[in-house]
Amino acid sequence: MSIIILVTAFTILLFLGVPISITIALSSIMVIFTLLPFELSLLTASQSMANSLNSFPLLAIPLFILSGSIMNTGGLALRLINFAKLFTRKLPNPLWHINVLANMFFGALSGSAVAAEVAVGKIISPLEEKDNYDMNMSTAVNITSCTTGLLIPPSNTYIVYSLVSGGTSIAALFFAGYLPGILMGLGIMIICFIFSIKNKTDKKTEVEKIPLKEQLIIVWRAFPSLLLVVVVIGGIVKGVFTATEAAGVAAVYSLVLSFIYKNLNFQKIKVIVEDTIILSGVCLFLVAASSIMSWVLSFSKIPELVGNTLLSISTNPIIILLIINFILLIVGCFLDLTPAVLIFTPIFLPIVKQLGMHPVHFGIMMVFNLCIGLMTPPVGNALFVGCSLTGKKIEEVVPKMIPIFIVLIIILLLITFVPAISLFLPKSAGLLN
Repeated sequence: MSIIILVTAFTILLFLGVPISITIALSSIMVIFTLLPFELSLLTASQSMANSLNSFPLLAIPLFILSGSIMNTGGLALRLINFAKLFTRKLPNPLWHINVLANMFFGALSGSAVAAEVAVGKIISPLEEKDNYDMNMSTAVNITSCTTGLLIPPSNTYIVYSLVSGGTSIAALFFAGYLPGILMGLGIMIICFIFSIKNKTDKKTEVEKIPLKEQLIIVWRAFPSLLLVVVVIGGIVKGVFTATEAAGVAAVYSLVLSFIYKNLNFQKIKVIVEDTIILSGVCLFLVAASSIMSWVLSFSKIPELVGNTLLSISTNPIIILLIINFILLIVGCFLDLTPAVLIFTPIFLPIVKQLGMHPVHFGIMMVFNLCIGLMTPPVGNALFVGCSLTGKKIEEVVPKMIPIFIVLIIILLLITFVPAISLFLPKSAGLLN
């Protein structure tokens, strides 16, 4: 009965356009009212929300958001784009490959898919238009590659998953995200290469010829920005600081770097702080609201019910994992990444644990899966932002994205059924037994 009330209330509120965090909280409270007396229901809900935010690791989220906002405003995107040119200047349609690499670099530093998409797209798109690139394909490349930064650490999504999964190692998740993120970027670049050769649309530009002296200058300018990842991840692995302290280091480092680059002033800092407060408030309230749903799921034993249902369909781990992936792909079309992680981790994690899947492996599989959802209609934020940047219609861009989707789903299946892709690096770093 609880699951019927929860799903019905959630669907109706979402259909009515109620914000996702309010939808999660209200639908969960409705279920609690059927389980407990009125006063006890309100007390339980409020305690769940307060306790969920009383977490030191959770402090990393606003600090990483602050760091990403500073980087987005501090002029780092152009330096990373120039750095990406060094690796792609001899490839066909090099600006597409530059777009992918720049999104990988900047997305990893900022921790935001949309921030990377906007920062890189605003610089790359005018150059592509000038050189008569296929702008529908250019838009598709920017949309699909911006989510690589959610896989390549540091990433707020891994912190959220760590909290909701019961304390999965953040350092292990960070290390586990590298190979899947790189595979996603390479998969998109392969499609760009094939599309260029097949359609004979090779646009050679001035990015081919970069003198050695200029190459060294480009590397020197990009090095301090790229060093941030080394400092953050290296510090966590070596035990110099925790993930939360690393987020603070990232914020201070990016602030100092932006002042050195002379792309930041006190007026911009005011805007950065305001944006950080708003985004942090939205994210943390979402975490608090989802804690009520987690309590409902646990109290009503809904994960056990879902697990028994799946096992009644098949006991074959391959079939069950395929079903879970399919459900997450559908969910990703309608829910943003963070609420999907908060809602479905408590449901699916106990099931995959029974199958012998490591929580780190499942976390990477889940995040990769939901990253695809950010690119897909009807709710994909990356899709709408990417189309608005170039002024292209969604129905013209989506067909260009289909080959990329196919490759990404193949990579998703590899990540699902080849645990080493996710677990090799954290095991090598001594983060997993």
